Amino acid sequence: MIITIQEKQFDTKKITQLYPAGVIRTGYEDETTQVSLEWLDTESKGKVEIVGFGIFLYLGDEEKYSFIFDTREEMDKEIGRVAAQLQQGKR
Repeated sequence: MIITIQEKQFDTKKITQLYPAGVIRTGYEDETTQVSLEWLDTESKGKVEIVGFGIFLYLGDEEKYSFIFDTREEMDKEIGRVAAQLQQGKR
C-alpha cells in the first residue's frame, strides 16, 4: 500500500517507524530533539522551548524523513490524513 505525506509517497511495506512528536531545543546551541507528545502534554509544563511538531518516518535503519510543522494543529491534520489512508487501505 502507498501512503502520501505532504505530496511524498511511501510504500508501507518499507516503513519501519512512523510517529508524531514534538520538537524542542536541547539547550545546546541550535540543537533540537524529538519528544513524545504524551511527555509534552504531561511533563514539560513550560520547562522546554517547543520549536515545532513533526511526523517522522523511517525506511529501514538508514533512511529517515521528517515533516515539520509550526503548530500541533497542522501536524494533527496531516497525521489525520495519514490515518485515513491507512484505514482505507485496510478495507
